[in-house]
Amino acid sequence: MDTLSYKTVSANSATVQKDWVIVDASAMVLGRFASEVAKILRGKNKPSFTPHVDCGDNVIVINADKIRLTGKKWDDKVYVRHTGYPGGQRISTPRILKSKSSAILVEKAVRGMLPKNRLGRKLYTNLYVYEGAEHPHEAQQPKVVKL
Repeated sequence: MDTLSYKTVSANSATVQKDWVIVDASAMVLGRFASEVAKILRGKNKPSFTPHVDCGDNVIVINADKIRLTGKKWDDKVYVRHTGYPGGQRISTPRILKSKSSAILVEKAVRGMLPKNRLGRKLYTNLYVYEGAEHPHEAQQPKVVKL
């Protein structure tokens, strides 16, 4: 029996294969869409997934302004943050965030599904969200992924 063929291969930053991927957010539900994008960013869709290594792809999200929320979440869901000062709690809804930029909604949803550590912060830098169908990453020759 050849025991070398049964060794587990662990990826590292030198051996990992990172690609560029385009994902279209048109008519997608925000949470379900964000979980799929987070899987691609993390690299869980690859057979060489290693938990402590950035082995995911660079993800370009287009048409973020056409994202959907189900039910009454546009007004009932709240995003809470704090300024750090007394009485500094600030609350906003998805409708308010979308009026500023709909890319913020997708970024917040995906970021919440990534690990809360150094690796998660590094993975978040591989996400590029654009409101329209245009993006400046044609030179990377991204592949279109259908979710």
